Amino acid sequence: MHRREFIHGGIAALLLAGLPASARAALRFGDPQTFDFAALKGRARDLGAKAHVPRTQELPAAVAALGWDAYQALRFRQDHALWLDDRTRYLAQFFHLGIYFKSPVRMHALADGQAREIDYDASMFDYGDSGLDGTALPADLGFAGFRLNRRSDPQRDFAAFLGASYFRAVGESGQYGLSARGLAVDAGMARPEEFPDFTDFWLEQPDPESDTVIVYALLDSPSVAGAYRFAITPGEPLIMDVDCALYPRTAIERLGIAPGTSMYQVGENDRRMAWDWRPEIHDSDGLALHTGDGEWVWRPLENPRELRFNAFADENPRGFGLLQRDRNFDHYQDDGVFYERRPSLWVEPKPGEDGAGWGRGEVQLIEIPTIDETFDNIVAFWHPAAPIEPGRELLFGYRLYWGEAMPSKPTLAVCVASRTGLGGRIGFPRTEWSLRFAVDFSGGELADLVAREVEVEPVLETSDGRLETVSARPLHAIDGYRVMFDVVPPGPGTEQIETRLFLRDPSTGRALSETWLYQWNPPPPDERPLY
Repeated sequence: MHRREFIHGGIAALLLAGLPASARAALRFGDPQTFDFAALKGRARDLGAKAHVPRTQELPAAVAALGWDAYQALRFRQDHALWLDDRTRYLAQFFHLGIYFKSPVRMHALADGQAREIDYDASMFDYGDSGLDGTALPADLGFAGFRLNRRSDPQRDFAAFLGASYFRAVGESGQYGLSARGLAVDAGMARPEEFPDFTDFWLEQPDPESDTVIVYALLDSPSVAGAYRFAITPGEPLIMDVDCALYPRTAIERLGIAPGTSMYQVGENDRRMAWDWRPEIHDSDGLALHTGDGEWVWRPLENPRELRFNAFADENPRGFGLLQRDRNFDHYQDDGVFYERRPSLWVEPKPGEDGAGWGRGEVQLIEIPTIDETFDNIVAFWHPAAPIEPGRELLFGYRLYWGEAMPSKPTLAVCVASRTGLGGRIGFPRTEWSLRFAVDFSGGELADLVAREVEVEPVLETSDGRLETVSARPLHAIDGYRVMFDVVPPGPGTEQIETRLFLRDPSTGRALSETWLYQWNPPPPDERPLY
């Protein structure tokens, strides 16, 4: 799936406020039915006990044939917003089917424990220059997804659910970026990935004094059914409190809980695809981990030559996420999509009813080669160690934080830049190829140590090859330290090399920084010029 499918649809502005009552159209609803999360879990459990039934509704030919510009011409009408006549702080709008979004999703309005399905009506949309004739469309066509707005800011949505189980949100910057999913199944494997769908949503009418919107969702796929509850609170950061119950139909080899999906084409540490005029192009620049034993880890992202899979074993993780740490416009120079404003996404596991955490498992990272910025090539999620077998109930709770301000961060120094280039000693002929690393750390105690010009120790390990010219010196521009070193590959091969680094106080042995991890593959011999 391509990221532009999810970004552009959510940014479209609809002026929903200030309409006189006479201009507001009434939505049409089905009969009321009693609803709560327990009932939804029961429905998902029953669904998971039966064989999967694919959704086979065929779109009208004119809708299926919509191109990108035609689809963008479709507009939800401002007089049909859900909760427009209520005193809530929020509004909900709906996406039309078409282009990449061909599976109808059922929408329900929920209030006082009673759910009523929202009927599709062609009059809910302005078809503009799309070429569609709304009067010729089926009365039960359905919707593709929905988005949420503040009533006080109806021109910008702060969350949107659109396409399979994808959704996205923003902090106060209002700039969309990476996406999340309800679930990942067999991502990054040799066989095709399975994309579960949110087939039904229930949008609960917020209390007039509440800052939170609650959304329920039913998930379905050939391998698993599930029930989800999202409590969404806008702000900086935006918080989604998520609870889910999963019911596998089959054994699942690679189940991904709380998956985040992002893009990394080129950055200061990886310029393999650096033919664009912009210095850096990415929604996220690293994977951060806060392990169960309290260690903080930073793993810079890359755009590899071949699909790369990494697993970070842990027990009861405290958090993980795909972050955009670099907030300097000058590093991107993009005044159209503003990569420096892209939100980070942090996953904070919640303990279960028994007070236990998520147990043993792995944070798994998948990096896929990409030639441009329109393809989401980064995926990260939690994979439980226990086998995923049919007939089980799997319960997970977690919080998602979207924005620049993350809820927790290291008290130690953090990596603020990872740069790579050709190694060797300046002014001396190179006799062998090496990769130079320049890794900058800032924060924690480093500002004080820099001011006093205290020597710190770089603790550096590499899985293969030879380390050369290792140094750590004060960098006053960032009130931190820069570690520089070269790695000489062991030979002409391109096998992966792993490097681990942190700063230590040589007098006490205390760690002064988070742990920096890096994985890279040396280029083939014909791409190792010595200049």
